[in-house]
Amino acid sequence: MRRILLADDHPLFRQALRAVIAGSQPHFTIEEADTLEGAHHALQKWPDIEIVMLDLKMPDSSGFGGLLTLRAAHPLLAIIVVSASSEPEIVSQAINFGASGFIPKSAAYGEIAKALDAVLNGDVWAPLTDAPKKTPLTDSIASLTPSQLKILTGLQRGLLNKQIAAELGVSSATVKVHMSAMFRKLGVMNRTQAAVAAQALNLPVEKAQS
Repeated sequence: MRRILLADDHPLFRQALRAVIAGSQPHFTIEEADTLEGAHHALQKWPDIEIVMLDLKMPDSSGFGGLLTLRAAHPLLAIIVVSASSEPEIVSQAINFGASGFIPKSAAYGEIAKALDAVLNGDVWAPLTDAPKKTPLTDSIASLTPSQLKILTGLQRGLLNKQIAAELGVSSATVKVHMSAMFRKLGVMNRTQAAVAAQALNLPVEKAQS
């Protein structure tokens, strides 16, 4: 049996995806996760997972952060983004950041089945869009490691180095090392420029708690 992971916090949508997979890809065993952390745990537990169908917005993940961290940790994994947002720029960015496919949550059964089939055949599936193509910035962001991504989103939220270190469970010195490497990849000189670059992640900006 082959294995697929549904990472979405809405049980009814996971149930709908299950029905599509059972009908179009019955040879797949289906695993589920309702958080990004749960998806990471599932991938550790079942390293034979071939495809992740990933919601862009879950309790512990919003925007492209989840896609990028999964892609950085599992570069050979096929990830199909599923999202309630289907604006051309969202679709384009998802593909630019390494998604193998993009499925709007409004998609019909047949479209989801076709997307799965295309990705399993090594193709990229996405709605037609005239959105901008890749840029050097999106390539740079896509090259960041999971730790560098967490630091980048921390900068966007206005966190201090010691706050980021506490979230990552590392020292402030380690954060500085990762931050310097991240600056080089992004071609920026300081925290402010990095925070501006982070806007490409399409994450909601959250203010740091005092």
